[in-house]
Amino acid sequence: MPTVIILGANAGIGRALAAEFASHHYDLILSGRDREELVMVAADLSLRHKVSARPLTADIGKTEVLQSAMEECLNAAGEALEGFVLCAGYLGNPETAKKDLSEVRRILEINFTGSVLALEIAAKHFEQKRRGFICALSSVAGDRGRQSNYLYGSAKGGLTTYLQGLRNRLYRSGVHVITIKPGFVDTRMVFGKGKGPLTASPERAATDIFRAIKKHKDVVYVPWFWRIIMLVVRKIPESVFKRLRM
Repeated sequence: MPTVIILGANAGIGRALAAEFASHHYDLILSGRDREELVMVAADLSLRHKVSARPLTADIGKTEVLQSAMEECLNAAGEALEGFVLCAGYLGNPETAKKDLSEVRRILEINFTGSVLALEIAAKHFEQKRRGFICALSSVAGDRGRQSNYLYGSAKGGLTTYLQGLRNRLYRSGVHVITIKPGFVDTRMVFGKGKGPLTASPERAATDIFRAIKKHKDVVYVPWFWRIIMLVVRKIPESVFKRLRM
């Protein structure tokens, strides 16, 4: 069966997406920081969907050992590897970041530097295979900088631009690159920030992402209505936007 690597499969969208792939009979390499949780997720998916799900530890925030962790995932997948999905992210605490540069560094390293390093390793592998897909979660926060999360948003904005270039690079190799821009999704990362009519479940997000991959989309907002919302936000003149509390 085809195999997919999901980096950031511990919880939230990554975990829901693992279940989505498993339900469509994909074998899985599940990677993330929490080995214990990965083992439980892998066991559950293997039992429920009769697929192979192998847990492997990889921390995108530890860039010094990321290459070896990625290579372990790629080797474990072998020739059956069809795609790589990056679901890792760290919203961080904006108030802490104002006083502590280590928080700034962590936000930027996980959402941009570590993400790009993992994607570069995957890109080299698929470029040599000349087939497959790479899918990465950016964010609607990257479409325009807002005072409430401009560090996270700037990192995700950089990731979006990187993915655009990577898509251009890999096109002639037959490798498809998909940029996913989620809005509010009910995950641990936004726990305590409240739920509203614009908040989607991880399962809905996973279904939308799986469909985008199968349809060979380039850039997809999840859920779809965030494309319209962010179009309006981007159209606000800077002279007005800078006065808003967002």
